[in-house]
Amino acid sequence: MSKKQHSTVENLQVLFEDNHLIVINKRPGDIVQGDKTGDKPLSETVKAFLKKKYNKPGNVYLGVVHRLDRPTSGIVVFAKTSKALPRLNKMFAEKNAKKTYWAIVKNRPSDPEKKLVHWLKRNTKQNKSYAHIKEVDDSKKAVLSYRLIKSLDNYHLLEIDLETGRHHQIRSQLTAIGSPIKGDLKYGFNRSNDDGSIHLHARKLRLTHPVKKDVLEIVAPVPNDSIWNACV
Repeated sequence: MSKKQHSTVENLQVLFEDNHLIVINKRPGDIVQGDKTGDKPLSETVKAFLKKKYNKPGNVYLGVVHRLDRPTSGIVVFAKTSKALPRLNKMFAEKNAKKTYWAIVKNRPSDPEKKLVHWLKRNTKQNKSYAHIKEVDDSKKAVLSYRLIKSLDNYHLLEIDLETGRHHQIRSQLTAIGSPIKGDLKYGFNRSNDDGSIHLHARKLRLTHPVKKDVLEIVAPVPNDSIWNACV
């Protein structure tokens, strides 16, 4: 993954912020939360951003609400207060936060729009999920709906609404119908993107504010590359 892509305090793209939450447009390559790689996570960059912006002494409170795969871009929500965190966690766990993704694929799906139902079995050694048509041992039901919203000369843009939130769900289910995501070597695309990203973007989020109770609708601009730009 190219170093220049990663979020820093200076280039952090804030989509929404108030006293209770902050929403970031994640760059491909950022990890949301610390892992065994030891790479600096997005959560730490956001903390540093808040510390600098508000000139805060001591530690900054920040709660991780959900994650996005490292090579994926788009909307990530963090809680700024201990009041907001459990409410946001509950909202995401109960699927009351509506997430819409964009994916670019080379192989056009046979149906321009469809609901996909698979049973996903996760292989932890490979960090990969396999989609099955019927239930198998240790599998979890995965449901999404997609629709084709644009075709370019060589690629197609799909809009995806998730009904369940399984490990690598979109990547696995699109591969199962013969339409792996551009750049996604792990799930069958023929070559990687130069920067290690995949063309999967958390585009829109609709949720109820955890404290104020008004409805928030947030849209994340796509990464700046020629294929994404051709889709917008």
